[in-house]
Amino acid sequence: MKKYNVCILGIRGAVGQEFYKILKQRKFPVKELRLISSSIEEEGAEKLDGIPFTKVSVEAFKGMDIGLFSPGASVSKIWAPIAAKAGCVVIDNTSQFRMDPDVPLVVPEVNPEDVAKHKGIIANPNCSTIQMVVALKPLHDYGKIKRIVVSTYQSVSGAGSACISELSEQEQAHVKHKPIKVKNFSHQIFHNLIPQIDVPMDNLYTKEEMKMVNETKKIMHDDSIRVSATCVRVPVVRAHSESVNIETQKKITREKAIELLRKAPGVQIIDDITKGKYPQPLDAEGKDDTFIGRIREDVSIENGLNMWIVSDNLRKGAALNAIQIAEELIKRKLV
Repeated sequence: MKKYNVCILGIRGAVGQEFYKILKQRKFPVKELRLISSSIEEEGAEKLDGIPFTKVSVEAFKGMDIGLFSPGASVSKIWAPIAAKAGCVVIDNTSQFRMDPDVPLVVPEVNPEDVAKHKGIIANPNCSTIQMVVALKPLHDYGKIKRIVVSTYQSVSGAGSACISELSEQEQAHVKHKPIKVKNFSHQIFHNLIPQIDVPMDNLYTKEEMKMVNETKKIMHDDSIRVSATCVRVPVVRAHSESVNIETQKKITREKAIELLRKAPGVQIIDDITKGKYPQPLDAEGKDDTFIGRIREDVSIENGLNMWIVSDNLRKGAALNAIQIAEELIKRKLV
């Protein structure tokens, strides 16, 4: 089997660490693995399993076949084109290139053929968008989705490692009856929900919500789908949950939806409310699949369907999806 030179940019972050774990778990055909950081002070000052971290530079990307990027949008904006010019196919987990018409936005279970359109950079979608479109693609193919209304319940890990620590620190402060300090979030997250993720746009939706609107249409290749999103941060460490309501042109019964979803790649159904069985963040943590439950027909409209979708935001919502894109490139002999 042919092996490939792979680099990770953003190795110190939560997603960068997940890239590293998943490459090993999936036995990705790695010849050389280069761990690159834009934030280290000194070359080789940090190591992971004996592999020294490389400081980001033009030289760092030379000889690399595949680049897994998650360093922040401003860093990707600079270094992704440089890496691509050096012959490295970049799979970028930041928001920088997602809506660029020249950059494919890919979820392998939904639009794998789009990898062939790359010009050196492929964008990894937003974590909440990924899990939603994995669940909705088979339903769209069967009944054509006209409208989506989604409310997300997003874990703190989606905001970065520092926010995981903040939730823990606030919990400890509460237990010790000490003042709770707010650092990275706009409000206290412990014992609370924050119905704002990212900055507000002119239409009063947040940037996170509009990502779901625009990315869904691009991935599904259908600008006619109407999407309305509300994104909420919740005091859960890992895995995002979503309440999704769809309206379709063709009626989809609960039974038909279950039949379609059971055949869909990357999906598991947990659905028996009479026995208290439905997906929860703890079910999804550390797992590759997207979990779906609470599937029921909407009693307010004729062709409506409700469902509850849960997925690990650091795996399928970020690192795993990017590595699956890399695997698709290899499968199609595009790298």
